[in-house]
Amino acid sequence: MTTAAAPLHPAHVLLGASAGAVALPVCDHYAGVEARMRKSLALQAEWAQRDGVCVFDVTLDCEDGAPVGGEAEHAALVVELVRGLDWTAPVPPRVGVRVHPVDHPAFEADVATIVGAVGARLTHLMIPKVESVADVERAAAAVAAAGAPELPLHALIESPLAVHRAFDIAAHPRVASLSFGLMDFVSAHGGAIPAEAMTLQGQFSHPLVRRAKLDIASAAHAHGKVPSHCVVTEFRDRAAVAAAAQRAAREFGYTRMWSIHPDQIEPIVTALRPPLDEVQRAAEIIERAAAAQWAPIAYQGHLHDRASFRYFWQVLQRAHATGVALPQPVRGLLS
Repeated sequence: MTTAAAPLHPAHVLLGASAGAVALPVCDHYAGVEARMRKSLALQAEWAQRDGVCVFDVTLDCEDGAPVGGEAEHAALVVELVRGLDWTAPVPPRVGVRVHPVDHPAFEADVATIVGAVGARLTHLMIPKVESVADVERAAAAVAAAGAPELPLHALIESPLAVHRAFDIAAHPRVASLSFGLMDFVSAHGGAIPAEAMTLQGQFSHPLVRRAKLDIASAAHAHGKVPSHCVVTEFRDRAAVAAAAQRAAREFGYTRMWSIHPDQIEPIVTALRPPLDEVQRAAEIIERAAAAQWAPIAYQGHLHDRASFRYFWQVLQRAHATGVALPQPVRGLLS
């Protein structure tokens, strides 16, 4: 008598090199002033305890957060904050750092101080103003010299030349995510793009900005990396933030978005959370597909195979990452 084979896990069957090789929380929250950094880290711990999962990253900002001339002191503060977190919590913190650009005088010291002290604790290092693969290589070498050769790098794309090279940058094995730097991108055009393109409405309508967003998202997805959408400066308008997150996801293919104020975190996470009816449908399809050992199945009059299974598995991953309680039959797959 033969026994039925155990169902293969969807992560081993469905995801290819260009289909979500990297998974990150849907929100990346930036803070550079000490009071905001402490508040953000406390809020992350509170939400993680409530949700049982860390639904947003906190990126401590050295580039814009450090006062001119005070870069070393700011880097030391970042180390102190990271060391002071509760790393024994059931849901550990998720903390990254944005250092200065590779051509800034403080870059090497940032990396040596921060990565050298707490590199093993960090989820990522954000490298701003990346212009080429050579910039990524320089950052990777510095991080390796500081003792964290496997620390993921996130690349911030902020110029027309960087957008042109986005596919090559995304292909680098150390890069886990591409972010779009809206403000620098607009100002890199010598006044040819109006200031309105940095607003909530303008950034979704100006042709050059739209093209840059699409190119960056496409480059990231082509290599299984995470595209992270730019900021919304109207930070107190929660409905506007949510609308921007929804447009970034549905029209431009972004699966992550920056937050620059604590009030933006919840609307971003909520907007990027899949609807409950879609989660339920995805759970039913994945349950049936697993029982069929990932052979094609019929569901509500539609034929599904591994191509669509992959989509519905990603729905479940995104639901879990945004704190949604999954239906019981598939809950164990993502625990």
